[in-house]
Amino acid sequence: MSLDWFNNQPQQAGIDVPTGKLTSLSFSPFREGYSPLEEVFPLAEHIEEDMRLLADKTWSIRTYSSLGGLEPSPALARKYGLKMIQGCWLGYVSKDNHKEVEALIKSANTNPDVVTRVIVGNEVLLRGEMDVDKLIGYIREVKRAVKQPVSYADVWSMYMKYPKLIQEVDFITIHILPYWEDEPVAVANAGEHLEKVVKQVEDEARGIAPGKPILIGESGWPSAGRQRGLAVPGVVNAAKFNRDMIQVANRHHFDYNIVEAFNQPWKSHLEGVVGANWGLFSADREPVFPLTGPVNENPHWQLHFLESSLLWLLIVAAYAKKLRELSVFRSILFLALSQIFSVCLVTLANFLWYTSYNQWQRSYMLFIACANALLGAQLLQRSYALLAKIPGSQALAERLRGLYLLFIVLALYKNYGLAMHGRYLSFPIEQFSIPVLGVFTLIGLSTLNERRFGLSTLRSDVLIGWNLHGHRDRLIAYALSFGIIAMILGETKAFMDGSDFIQAHPGVSAGLPFALTYTLENQQLVVWLGYLLSLSLPLWSKYGEKART
Repeated sequence: MSLDWFNNQPQQAGIDVPTGKLTSLSFSPFREGYSPLEEVFPLAEHIEEDMRLLADKTWSIRTYSSLGGLEPSPALARKYGLKMIQGCWLGYVSKDNHKEVEALIKSANTNPDVVTRVIVGNEVLLRGEMDVDKLIGYIREVKRAVKQPVSYADVWSMYMKYPKLIQEVDFITIHILPYWEDEPVAVANAGEHLEKVVKQVEDEARGIAPGKPILIGESGWPSAGRQRGLAVPGVVNAAKFNRDMIQVANRHHFDYNIVEAFNQPWKSHLEGVVGANWGLFSADREPVFPLTGPVNENPHWQLHFLESSLLWLLIVAAYAKKLRELSVFRSILFLALSQIFSVCLVTLANFLWYTSYNQWQRSYMLFIACANALLGAQLLQRSYALLAKIPGSQALAERLRGLYLLFIVLALYKNYGLAMHGRYLSFPIEQFSIPVLGVFTLIGLSTLNERRFGLSTLRSDVLIGWNLHGHRDRLIAYALSFGIIAMILGETKAFMDGSDFIQAHPGVSAGLPFALTYTLENQQLVVWLGYLLSLSLPLWSKYGEKART
């Protein structure tokens, strides 16, 4: 409990947001079960509930479409005293683009008191769905038809790549997301990065359209998901970034919009856990982090500790009579192991449940939680046998070996995805904590019994209590070891493939040291590599006679 208490102490996250209210928030009112990808759009009552919730959190909202269920937005924004930066979504299909542009023009002209600015398209150049000249045609069409200032929104480097956009827009809308940069930026340096990028864009604009306003159209930080370099997602880091960004914006008179109001479950299909967790509020409309005061990384830690303690008490009750046969020291060891496994299982279940957004994801969560619970139970049974110096059981050994092979196959599959296309995939550390801790638990208890440490204590037959060595075990160990190399190479290559990274470090010899540094700075990645190595340890040793303890 002391470790949970220490890790979840309230932390200072920077200067409070003045009045606790933001200048602007990205507004996408999609809840679980609703998705623009499946054309299941939010209902009017959802939009109203969300705007009512945001009325005392922000002065303005930014929308990305003028259709798809968002048609009531201006009227509801007026009702709750909100202004709008209204957008229209552009993509491959010209027919849909024309409908969006027409809807944007109509809304802007009908609601000039609410719609203060308009944005024609969002990251369509970054996605490669349109060339710049066609985009400029849409921008000019909207400018001729509305009185509000008109812009286009994209990552900041697109304005550098296509400087003629600066001349076309009334204000320059750039996205600055330090987490997603080709060279990721740590949260501690994110404010400095914002200043640097805005100055760079200002310098570029000075020679084309001096003094043209700049809007940071998107900036934020994910509260959950995979680490990139030194950019670590987290609740406290999300609060720190947003508060620091606002201070930077106020000092330099930047106009800003934070992405985003609500976590977006549908984005998990495209961008995994990290893509779905950029909101001020969760998908269930619960606050993720406050704009004022201290911040807890896990505000529900006490409930989770209670759950793990109840599970631990069930284990203690099941082993109560058997524990009387052990010495005090060995009983304490067993109780400690039981508590650790309980915490790991509860942490896994809660994290996967929170980051599951559809029935398939929840089904996987139940499968992996049950697999961990079953393995944990077998590990505790084997741990007790080692502590009580009971000879190994073939049936228990077969169950342990079968479960470990299941987790090893799953680890190889997960690692393949991470190595080949892991930009949006989270490192499954929680899912493999019990298997890895189990390996070291059995090694430690075997060492305790032998009163020495040697290669013999790493042997699988010693650990599980029976010789079930397979001829392919060494091949599995090779596969896990190769997975470590593949993971490092895949992550490094992903950095080196970034267009901004290539521009900053042309050539393999110039870019490789930086890319490798970003890879090895990733603590989640390093832990995952340690997990792969740990799972391979018992598979390397030679096997002898049937283990007796």
